[in-house]
Amino acid sequence: MGKISYSDHVKKSDISVVIAEIIFQSLKKTHKLLPLSKVVDTSSGGTPSRTNQSYYGGEIPWLKSGEMNDSLISQAEEFITEEGLSNSSAKIFPKGTLLVAMYGATAGKTGILDIDASTNQAVCAVTPKDKSTNRDFLFWFFRANRFYFIDISRGGAQPNISQSVIGNTDFPIVEDKLQKNIALFLSNLEETKEAGYSLIPPDLCQPVKLAFDYLSCLQKLEYENKNQTNIVSKLKQAILQEAIAGQLTAEWRTQNPMQKGNPDTDAAALLAKIKSEKQRLIADGNLKKEKPLAEIAIDEIPFSIPDSWIWCRLGDIIKESPKNGYSPKAVSHPTNIKTLKLGATTSGKFNPDECKYIDEYIAPDSFLWLKKNDILIQRSNSLDYVGVSAIYDGEDNQFIYPDLMMKIQMMQNVSIEFSYLLLSSQMTREYFRSLAKGAQKSMPKINQGVVLNTLFALPPLAEQKTIVEKVDKLMNIIDRLEQQIKHRKQLAENLMQTVLREAFE
Repeated sequence: MGKISYSDHVKKSDISVVIAEIIFQSLKKTHKLLPLSKVVDTSSGGTPSRTNQSYYGGEIPWLKSGEMNDSLISQAEEFITEEGLSNSSAKIFPKGTLLVAMYGATAGKTGILDIDASTNQAVCAVTPKDKSTNRDFLFWFFRANRFYFIDISRGGAQPNISQSVIGNTDFPIVEDKLQKNIALFLSNLEETKEAGYSLIPPDLCQPVKLAFDYLSCLQKLEYENKNQTNIVSKLKQAILQEAIAGQLTAEWRTQNPMQKGNPDTDAAALLAKIKSEKQRLIADGNLKKEKPLAEIAIDEIPFSIPDSWIWCRLGDIIKESPKNGYSPKAVSHPTNIKTLKLGATTSGKFNPDECKYIDEYIAPDSFLWLKKNDILIQRSNSLDYVGVSAIYDGEDNQFIYPDLMMKIQMMQNVSIEFSYLLLSSQMTREYFRSLAKGAQKSMPKINQGVVLNTLFALPPLAEQKTIVEKVDKLMNIIDRLEQQIKHRKQLAENLMQTVLREAFE
């Protein structure tokens, strides 16, 4: 669980939690403080041995930290027996007990028991020492302190909140009526998203009202920014789909009707020319002969294309089969050889800064050296990124590429830029994702066969160039829209920082 900024925490949190943080921050400045250990008793549970089946499947609810949900808990995922309870440090906590998760992804989350239940050792039970401390007020105190608890309890992969951290936390000593009113105010705010200011005193109203009004607007702005970002993303894919299906150039084809046998207007003639050139390169010993690819079946074709276009496979129009890269051990000092990281292509554009050094000899004529206009395809990554591609636009022999990438080179008379558009389209990306396989779901892989058999809607040569020009113009407009959205996001971020600073101060 990586560290998140407070502003990110605010974006992800319910507005009631942020308001609770402001309220408790204010209370700490105006009321007496005691360590929480002076106000409550804490206790954790235990886990009966998993090797003894007689300890499980009983009638005693047994809760784990992942079941903390910041609300009432009325059921459990697992149950233990009386024997399991007796032979472990698990104990039964009564209905109404406040629970806090101490470990794992839900660390700091709370729950209030609506049943009698036991817990494992990752859950802390919190019980007021006397009636002067309202349980619901405590519930909101813990929710208001979750960011603080996590922030000071990092060290491993996930935060680990100890009972001592909880016990040493400063707690404001507030009169009973105000405790109840604050808890009710926050609960109503969470449920209705409306602030009933009559429940809290005037000195709290000002910072709370300021924060509530601005945060409500900022959350709406954040939602709108996300919505616009999603729309822009869909618009990009719509443009790519229209590009690879020939819809962007319908007028061009009217002005440039197909002439049979002319590769500029007849894709079938262009494909025949490409294949003929490929056979010549094989005969001259410049390319290896490869197994023929399967004919394209009618039920494989995903959409219709213009009559002057032709369906083929990517393997028909690249020079040779894709080659996996090589991933030698990296070194920390500069050397003469740099290899790419996956991040070099994850954005869909080549990023030369995403590289590392290796201290190993790579022959000057090795296929591993990248050449200008090579297309790199990620053969493995998370499912969202597997198959993402980028055009290498650097100088020859400046980088090698890693094992989790493939490299392809387009045949002459196939536009590299158009090929990139097709590889980036939703059709191709879904095809790659659907065939990505592997033992680990987090790192699925595609192989050379998948890439070779990728369907390719090939336009005539002149139309390829026209499509690229039209897409470039449209994408430039979209890039400006994205910059405007980013600018608004930054303004919202700055405003949020100002509002929170004023509210807390």
